[in-house]
Amino acid sequence: MADTAIFGSYGWAGYIARVNLSTGDISVESDEAMQADYIGGMGFANKIMYDEVPAGTEWSDPENKAVLAVGPLTGSGVPLGGRSTWATLSTFTTDHLVVDAHCGGQLGAMLKYSGHDGLIIEGASDKPVYILIDDDNISIEDASALWGKGTREVTEALCEKHGLEACVAAIGPAGENLLPYACVMNTRSHSAGAGLGAVLGSKKCKAVVVKGSKAVNVADPQMVADLSDYMIAQVLGSNNNHVVPSTQQSWAEYYDSGSRWTARKGLYWAAAEGGPIETGEPKPFEPNTMGYRCMKSTKDMGPAAEKYTVKMAGCHGCPVRCYSQVQVPEVYDATGYQSSGNTCVPNFPVTSYFLTIQDIDGMKTEDGTLTNQSVIYNQVVSATVDDLGLWCNYAQLYRDLAHTYKEGILQRELGDEFATYDWEGLLAGTNPAEWVHILVDISSNEKKISKLGHGPIVWCKDWNDMEWFDTAKSCLINYRGWPVHHAIECFGQVGGLYNMVFNRDDMIHSAVNFQGCGLPIDLKKQMAAEMWGSEEAIDADKNYTPMNEYKAEFAWWSIVTDVLHDSLTLCNWVWPMAMAPAKERSYRGDLDLEAQFYTAVTGQEVTIDDLYKAAERIMTLQRANTARGMKNADGEMGCNDFRNVHDTITEWVFTKDPEIEAFTAGTDKMDRDDWQTALTMMYERFGWDSELGCPTKECLTDLGLDDVAADLEELGLLTEGGKSYDERTRTYAGVLSEYCGDNPALA
Repeated sequence: MADTAIFGSYGWAGYIARVNLSTGDISVESDEAMQADYIGGMGFANKIMYDEVPAGTEWSDPENKAVLAVGPLTGSGVPLGGRSTWATLSTFTTDHLVVDAHCGGQLGAMLKYSGHDGLIIEGASDKPVYILIDDDNISIEDASALWGKGTREVTEALCEKHGLEACVAAIGPAGENLLPYACVMNTRSHSAGAGLGAVLGSKKCKAVVVKGSKAVNVADPQMVADLSDYMIAQVLGSNNNHVVPSTQQSWAEYYDSGSRWTARKGLYWAAAEGGPIETGEPKPFEPNTMGYRCMKSTKDMGPAAEKYTVKMAGCHGCPVRCYSQVQVPEVYDATGYQSSGNTCVPNFPVTSYFLTIQDIDGMKTEDGTLTNQSVIYNQVVSATVDDLGLWCNYAQLYRDLAHTYKEGILQRELGDEFATYDWEGLLAGTNPAEWVHILVDISSNEKKISKLGHGPIVWCKDWNDMEWFDTAKSCLINYRGWPVHHAIECFGQVGGLYNMVFNRDDMIHSAVNFQGCGLPIDLKKQMAAEMWGSEEAIDADKNYTPMNEYKAEFAWWSIVTDVLHDSLTLCNWVWPMAMAPAKERSYRGDLDLEAQFYTAVTGQEVTIDDLYKAAERIMTLQRANTARGMKNADGEMGCNDFRNVHDTITEWVFTKDPEIEAFTAGTDKMDRDDWQTALTMMYERFGWDSELGCPTKECLTDLGLDDVAADLEELGLLTEGGKSYDERTRTYAGVLSEYCGDNPALA
C-alpha cells in the first residue's frame, strides 16, 4: 500500500504510481518535471519508456513496462477529455519497438480522480494478480479466481467486489495466453490494443481497478465552462467532427451521404427503454440535442441495425456519443451476452472487412443493403473479441482470416484442425456461433489457426505468403506489420506519410476528419489555404497532384495534432476543431481551443504553437527511441536509416489500378519518385535528416532533447543538419480568429 500527499497544481494530479509485480514494491513519484515538456498521456508514457526500458528488451521480459498515463485536460470538464494512453513494447511488429495504445471509456478520468496522472507496471508476478487503486491506497490483489475468465465476467466480479463506480481495465484469455494480438478492455468495450494485453499477461496482471473520489483542480473553472459552451454550440460537429448532415435537411446548406451526422426524421433508437426515440434533425446551436446527431449503429451496420439500437453512448466527457449500444437477442445464443456496444471496427468486422475477400450468403440484399443476418454476424464477433480481449490490428485479423481461407492456405496449413470448423455453415450464413469457435481457438495461442493472432510478419513468412503484403486487399501499408489507418485514400501522400511515422497503425484522424466532414471541396480548399498555406495542400478524392510543401505541412500538422491530443488527453476522433457546422462562422473551426482550454485548466499561458512544439518533441523522442532499438538489414540493433528500413510503404500503393497512371482522376495510386520526394519533405518539415529521416543533433537540441542527442551520438546514430523549429514552422495561433468572435477567451 502507498499513500500520496496533495500536490498543488492545476490540471495535473501531480503523481504517478509505480507498481513492481516482481518485488511487490509500490511507490508514487512526482511528475512535475515532465509537465512542461511532455504534457501528459503519450508524452509522459514515452518519456518513461525511453528512460527506463533499454533498447533490445523483449516485450515479454519483466524489464518491459506497461505505462498508463493521462493529461492535464483529462477529467477536467473539457469536452471529449476522457481518453488515456498506454505505452509498451510492440508484440506484433518487427523489432518490438515502443507503441502507444489509446482508449476511451472511463479509465482515464477515474485515474485522474484517484489523484494520479499515470501508472507504471513493471516486473512480473508469479501468480495472477490485479492492481487496485482506490484514491491514495494502492495494492496488489490476488486474481487467481479470475484467471481464465473473459473480460466481461472479470469486470462484473470486480465491480461487485469494489463498487459499481470502479473502472475495471482487464485482459481476457488472449492476453493470458500471450497472444500477440491481445488488448485491454475497460468499461466493457473500450479497448487499448497493440498487444498490450499480452504484455500484461506476461506479467500475470489480470486487471487494473481504479476508484477515485478526488476533484481535478482547475485554474479558471468559469472559463472552462464558457469555452465548453461555445465549442459545443458552435464548433463541434458529429463523430469525426463531420459538420453537415448525411441527408438533405431544412436547416442545412449542404449534405453529404458519407457524413457521420446521420440523424434524420424517421430514424429511431427503436429499442430504447420506454419506447422508440426519434433522432430527428438536431441543429447547430442546440447543445441539448447533440447526442442525437450520430446514429452510428445504422451507419456501421446498415438499416437493419435500427430495430436493435438502444441508444448512442460514449466516453467520459463526450457530448457526441458515437458508441452504439445495441441489443441483439440472437447474439445471446452464440455468446451468452445479449447487449453489445462499440464505436469502430468491432461494429462491422464481417461486412466491412471479411466480405471484401470472402462472401457469406445472406449478408446483403440484391441492391447491396445489409441484412438482419449481417447485424447478427457482426455483433457475435464484436461481443466475442471484446470478451476474449482479442485485438484485430485495425481489422487485419479479419482480412487475414478471409484471405487464408479463400486461397486454401488454412486448409493446407491447419491439416486435421481445418475440418473441426464449420466453414460451410459459417459461409452459408446459418451458423454465426462458429465465429466464437474460431476466435476462441485463435485466442488460445495453442492451435495452428492461432498463428493469425501473431500478425502477418509471422504467419505470412511461416505459411509462405509474403505476396499478401503487396496486395491491395490486404491493406498492409508497411512491411513492418501494420495496416492502413486512413492512408493514401486520405489526401494521397499526406495519408501515406502519417501512416509511416509510428511503430503501428497511426490512429490519426485529424486529416480524415477534414476529408469526410461533408463540406464542398472548393470550400475545403479555401480553408486549407488559411490553415496550411495554400489550396494545394489538399486534393479532391482520387484526383491527386504531385507532392508539394503544403502537403508536407498538412502531414506535419496531422501528426502533431494527434500526438498533442493523445498527450492532453483528448479524443482525436473528433478533435482538432478545424471545421464547424455553423454557417454563421463560414464553417470555420477554431484551432486555438486546445491552448485556451490548457490555459484555463492549468493557469499556464500557452499558444497553440507552444503545444504543437511540445507534440513535435514527443514525436521526435519516440523516433529516437525507435532508432535505438531498430535493426538494420544485417540484424544489428541500432539503425537510423528510417527511409529504407522503417518508412517502407508497401508495393501495392504503386501497382494498384494497373490501367491508370498515378495523378490521374479515379485512382489513389502513388508514384515511386514522388513518394521519395514526399518522405524528404516530411523529414525536412520535422527537422530530421533529409536523407535518413532520423532526428539530427540540431533538431534534438532545438527541442531541448540534449540528453537524447548524447545517447544517439554515443551509439553512432546522430547526424547533423536541419533548420531550427522557428525557421521551418508556420504560426498557427489566431489563424482562424476572424471567425471566432464569440470565443470567450478572446473577449
